[in-house]
Amino acid sequence: MVGGGQLARMTQPAAIALGVRLAVLTGRPDDAAAQVVPATTIADETSLDDLRAFAKQCDVVTFDHEQVPPSHLRALEAAGVVVRPGPQALLHAQDKGVMRARLKAAGIPCPRHRIVSDADAVAAFAAELTTAASPAQAGDRTGLTTAVVLKTTRGGYDGKGVWIARSESEAVEPFLANVPVLAEELVDFRRELAAVVARTPSGQAVAYPIVESVQQQGICVEVVAPAPGLPRQLALEAQQVALAIATELDVVGVLAVELFETRDSHLLVNELAMRPHNTAHWTIDGAVTSQFENHLRAVLDLPLGSPATVAPFTVMVNVFGGDQPDVYSAYRHCLTNDPDLKIHWYGKAVRPGRKVGHVTAVGDDVDDLRNRARNAAGYLQRNADE
Repeated sequence: MVGGGQLARMTQPAAIALGVRLAVLTGRPDDAAAQVVPATTIADETSLDDLRAFAKQCDVVTFDHEQVPPSHLRALEAAGVVVRPGPQALLHAQDKGVMRARLKAAGIPCPRHRIVSDADAVAAFAAELTTAASPAQAGDRTGLTTAVVLKTTRGGYDGKGVWIARSESEAVEPFLANVPVLAEELVDFRRELAAVVARTPSGQAVAYPIVESVQQQGICVEVVAPAPGLPRQLALEAQQVALAIATELDVVGVLAVELFETRDSHLLVNELAMRPHNTAHWTIDGAVTSQFENHLRAVLDLPLGSPATVAPFTVMVNVFGGDQPDVYSAYRHCLTNDPDLKIHWYGKAVRPGRKVGHVTAVGDDVDDLRNRARNAAGYLQRNADE
């Protein structure tokens, strides 16, 4: 696995259970996965020479992020290395412009969009949106004729590389990095959903229940599985969309499809990730087979495990760093106060706003689960010493 973050760290228990030797390539000896994976190589994840050397010990190379240069992945594949997902598939998670063009050609529902070259092109795109806008969209006119979402086509994550422009002056900053910019309509959505599937090279695929994802400033803070109140037909449609994308792009491994549920009960694809994903961390405690185990099964072409839930609802809340670096006393308090909670730590230094772990609650009452998981995550973030 290239990348030594929390995703690689959480893959190690699944590898142990499967009897699989997990090797990790990462940049620092104190990275999250390096602390728990004995077969860790400390090297440059963006160096082709280091990738080649690492791949010599592997039967299959996979990833915990999408930042490896596509040219390097193509070179590995040309040299006979088994790369899963392959570079042609992974490109659609690396480049939002490529992703949008391919999904549109395949008939997958997406927000209206366009690659733009400057603020004038953004204004022209906004004017076209206004012409065909719904009443709700047409009402948001504060500089540009309607607000527009701007995204750098590469490199953005957790809200980085994303802007909402409501005036032409706000449409200038995205172009300063001198990378292609994707303009999209600002979708009037009811909530955000995620569809996570796993697919093998042989074509077997499984779909996890559709979840509700709560985002703040572009960062996932909470996930409820399955999404409360989601009509069965819409849930099936979301799973079918994710499975169709996995097949269309020939994805091997876990694919996460982030979706908008619009006010008029339609689905639009927002983002793709081809690796284990934050919106499926709940599967460690809330599903028969975790996303991490199914990712390993998929890339090794093993039969996939059941994605079924073990309880009516699972709520996962992310824990972000607070002002105090030592959270041990708060951790002990939470475990004592609510023994049914599961708390997962990522082995990362605590800094304000940094994602350092998550809390999971499993049971029947979704409101109770939300309250318990939120309370524990909030207490851990405050690092109260009680």
